[in-house]
Amino acid sequence: MIPLYWFLVLSAILFCIGLYAVITRRNTIAILMGIELMLNAANINLIAFWRYLYAGSNLDGVIFALIVFAAAAAEVAVGLGLILSAYRSKETIVANDLDTLKG
Repeated sequence: MIPLYWFLVLSAILFCIGLYAVITRRNTIAILMGIELMLNAANINLIAFWRYLYAGSNLDGVIFALIVFAAAAAEVAVGLGLILSAYRSKETIVANDLDTLKG
């Protein structure tokens, strides 16, 4: 059986990579991918703690993970829609160039 801290270390590494991508990237698609990595790290934590603490008794961890998956899918759909709209109006996907509300 794999120890819990292995999953926690994996989750922390994924979260740090995602945070680094969000902070340092200028490309909005790369920023979106960083956010997805951070959400997947949270899912690994949810499933790992559910497995080691409550496996068999209830499905709360799995339900929370499914909710995070659904929120991530909605976030990608809305985010890509916004990126496409911004590209059509500004012809760039660099985050620094998309800081004004006027077209």
